[in-house]
Amino acid sequence: MLNIKLQGLDKDGNEKEYSINDFSGQKTILYFYPKDNTSGCTQEACDFRDNFNRLTPHTNLVGVSPDSIKSHKNFKEKQGINFILLSDPEHKLAEAFEVWKEKSMYGRKYMGIERSTFVLDEKGKIEKEWRKVKVKGHVEEVLSYLVD
Repeated sequence: MLNIKLQGLDKDGNEKEYSINDFSGQKTILYFYPKDNTSGCTQEACDFRDNFNRLTPHTNLVGVSPDSIKSHKNFKEKQGINFILLSDPEHKLAEAFEVWKEKSMYGRKYMGIERSTFVLDEKGKIEKEWRKVKVKGHVEEVLSYLVD
């Protein structure tokens, strides 16, 4: 199991330090997204938020981006996010899950998060993964996997 510690905000917006090990004992949806308050990331977070009650009887729900705690706090308040957000500014967790990748936009190359979701089993091992996620319909895919 990974013992990477990250600062995050709990469901109520309180700052706390987390390790992936903290979520053992129950399945965990761990999703990586590029940036708070951008259109695709906001849609994805709101889709998870709106399905929170359908997801959480089965799992923990955790979002991760390189954004700061301050950015996460604003994002949670503005969008009513009701699950844990972790701040990974040094990309430690993103690199461990191999989602910190070279990307390209308008011919310019840069490093960033490849939108990805993982279901971790009760022992913290990857049970299912979705990489290069398209936001539309993604939460339904995750629900379908967990509930069916």
